Amino acid sequence: MATKKPRRTAERILEVTLDLFNRFGEPNVSTTLISAELNISPGNLYYHYPAKDELINALFAAYERELTELLGASENVRNVEDAWLFFHMLFELIWKHRFLYRDLNDLLSKNRKLETHFQSVLAHKGQAMRAVLAGLQHGGALRMEPRDAGPTAEAMVVLQSYWLSYEYVRDPRHALEPDRAGSALMRGAFHVLSTLLPYLEPDSREHLFKLAGRYNG
Repeated sequence: MATKKPRRTAERILEVTLDLFNRFGEPNVSTTLISAELNISPGNLYYHYPAKDELINALFAAYERELTELLGASENVRNVEDAWLFFHMLFELIWKHRFLYRDLNDLLSKNRKLETHFQSVLAHKGQAMRAVLAGLQHGGALRMEPRDAGPTAEAMVVLQSYWLSYEYVRDPRHALEPDRAGSALMRGAFHVLSTLLPYLEPDSREHLFKLAGRYNG
């Protein structure tokens, strides 16, 4: 029987660091805690990632790669069902790296690389939102004046970027626990799509409410 190769130490470090950052928030996790959780020496950790910022940057790079691939799917959205799936997948990815959004302002103030790269993330998200709007209009799901597309796309990006902060403020002790993921993702996807309610055709609007209700059920 073939045996699985042990994961490389660098990969294990990132996996455990992501879990700790998500559970406790990046500012509350030290490299000492990370090495203790991994049962390795601090020197072993520093060999792979000499500074905490390098751990953060590596995790952000992984997120950015996954995000770029997912945002490409925005070109294929043609109806509310497509949009619901797309935004649910987007919020799943955000949840997977939720420490970035939980501590976003703090991270940006301390990390120059994140400060510049997150601006690119916002721009890329904005392009994807405009592609979603164009696809829905092309598919007959909504009617929107060209002048409304830019502000609507930007509002959708704002909601995505700060939805988890809103969830956290509502219930700081429990909001970002793993068992809350399903409801948090559903609410996020629905509220991003709810910015389109004034523009959706009646059948599409009704279908959106049914999708949200079905997921809740």
